[in-house]
Amino acid sequence: MTIPALSRRARFDALARTTLATSIASLTCVLTACSFGPNGEPPAMPQPAHYGAEALPTQTVPAQGVTQQFVSGAQPVPEWWKLYRSDALNALVDEGLRNSPTLAATDRSLAAAREQLRAQIGSSLLPTIDAGGQATRNRALAIPEAGPNTFLYNVFVGQLQAHYTFDLFGATRLANAALAARVNVQVYQLDAARRALAANIVTATLTSSALHAQIDTTERLVILANDQARDTERRFELGAVSHADMLNAQQNAASVAASLPALKQQWLTTRHALAVLLGRTPDTAPDDIDLAQLHVPEQVPVVVPSELLRSRPDIEAADAALKAAAADVGVATAQMFPTLSLSASMGQGGFSWPVAVSGAGAIWSIGASLSQPLFHGGALLAQRRAAQQTYEASVSQYKQTVLAAFQNVADTLASLEHDAQSLDAANVAARSAQGVFNDTSARYRLGSLPIASARSSEQQWRNAQLDEIRYTSARLTDTAALFQAMGNPPVDQGGTSSPSAAATSAPASASVSVGTPNTTASN
Repeated sequence: MTIPALSRRARFDALARTTLATSIASLTCVLTACSFGPNGEPPAMPQPAHYGAEALPTQTVPAQGVTQQFVSGAQPVPEWWKLYRSDALNALVDEGLRNSPTLAATDRSLAAAREQLRAQIGSSLLPTIDAGGQATRNRALAIPEAGPNTFLYNVFVGQLQAHYTFDLFGATRLANAALAARVNVQVYQLDAARRALAANIVTATLTSSALHAQIDTTERLVILANDQARDTERRFELGAVSHADMLNAQQNAASVAASLPALKQQWLTTRHALAVLLGRTPDTAPDDIDLAQLHVPEQVPVVVPSELLRSRPDIEAADAALKAAAADVGVATAQMFPTLSLSASMGQGGFSWPVAVSGAGAIWSIGASLSQPLFHGGALLAQRRAAQQTYEASVSQYKQTVLAAFQNVADTLASLEHDAQSLDAANVAARSAQGVFNDTSARYRLGSLPIASARSSEQQWRNAQLDEIRYTSARLTDTAALFQAMGNPPVDQGGTSSPSAAATSAPASASVSVGTPNTTASN
C-alpha cells in the first residue's frame, strides 16, 4: 500500500518543482531585466586573406588576345551581363526578367507575406472594435407556479465591443519582429531569384551559342570522315590499302557521326530551357547569338570577404532567418509572464424595439483580466528550449551559408585562371593546326600531296577548333558565374544603392513595418 502513496507524493513533488522553476525563471527575468533572447546579430566569421587555397593573381594569362583583370576590393556590378557587349544578350535578359512566371510567382508570394505582416501588426498592436446586432424571438417553458402558459418574447440588442491586450513583456512586438524578419527572408530570396534567372539566361545563351558552333564544326568533321572512308574503300578495292585500313576509316567515320546526335540533343535541350526561362514556349526559342559576337569582360570585380557578407542575397537571407529565430526565443520567454487584457462594450437592448432604442435600453460593460501561467506541464519551458535550439541551428546555417559563399567565389576564381590557361593552349594548338592545314592545302593544289593529306590536316584543325570552342565557352560561362557569386552592391547607410542596381535588386525592406527585432526586454 505504500507504493501508490509514494507515487502520488512523487507526482506532487514534480508538479511543485515545475511550478517553482517557472515562477523563479519569470521572477528572475523581471528583477534583473534579463534579455528575453539573443540579440540576433550574426556570428563573427573568419576573414580569409584570399578566397582560395592559393593567392589570387592580379590577372589571368592572355588568351585569344584578352587578359582578364581581377579588381580586388571593387563593388559588384548589378547589370554585369552588359559587359559582354551584346545587344541581343541584353534583350534576352530583359525579356526574362520581365516575363518569367517563376519570378512573378515569387514576387506575388512576397506581396502576400507583406500583407500578412500588416494584418498581424494591425490586429496585435491596436485595439479591436466590432459592431454586432441581434434580433431574436424566444419561447420559454412555463413555470408551474406561475401558470401553465409558456412565454413568448423578443430580444433586440445592438452593441459595440472593444478588446485590447497590453504587450507588457514584448511578446507581441517580438512576434511581429519575427514575422518581419521572415518577410525580409523572402525579399532576399526574390533578389536571389532575379539574379539566378539573369545568370541562367546568360549561361544558357552562351552554352547554346557554343553548342551551335560545335555542331557546325562536327558536321564538317563528319563530311571529312565520310569522304576519307569512301576514298579508303575505293583504294582497298584497287588493292592499294589493306582491309584493316578500310575498316579503321569506316570506324572513324561512324564514331564522328555518333557524336553529332548527342550534341544536337544537348543544343535543343538548352534552347528549350532558355525559351522557358524567357517565359516562352519551347517552339519559340530565340535564335543563337554568334559566339564571335560575345566578348569576355576584361575586368572582373573581386569583393573583399567582409563586404561579400553584405552583397550576397543568400547570406542576407540567412541573416534575416537568424533574426527571426532570435525573436522566436523572446516570444517563447515572454509567454511565461503575465498578460493583461481590457474589454468593453456598449449598446442598446430590450425586449421590444421601442425599449431597445430608448434611454432605458442602454447597456454597457467594462472589464479587465490578468493571467499568469503557473503550471503547463513544463510546456512553456520546453517551448523556450526548442526556440533556443532552433536559434542555434540558424546560427550554424548562417555559418554554413557564408562558408559556401566563400567556396563558390574561390572555385569560380580558380576556374577563370585555369580556363584562360586552357584556352590559350587550345588557341595556340588551333592556330598551329590551321597553319598546317593551309600549308598542306597549298601543296595539294600544286599537286605535291594527295587529297588524303589535305583532308587529314583539316581534320586535325577542326578537332583543335572544337577544343578552342569548348574552352571559350567555359571562360565565358565561368565569368558569368563569378559575377553572380559577387552579389549586388550593398545598401549604404543612407538606405540607397547605386542607380543601376534597381533593375536587379529586390524591393527595399523598408516597406516592412517592423524592422530588425530588438529582443532585449526591460521592465
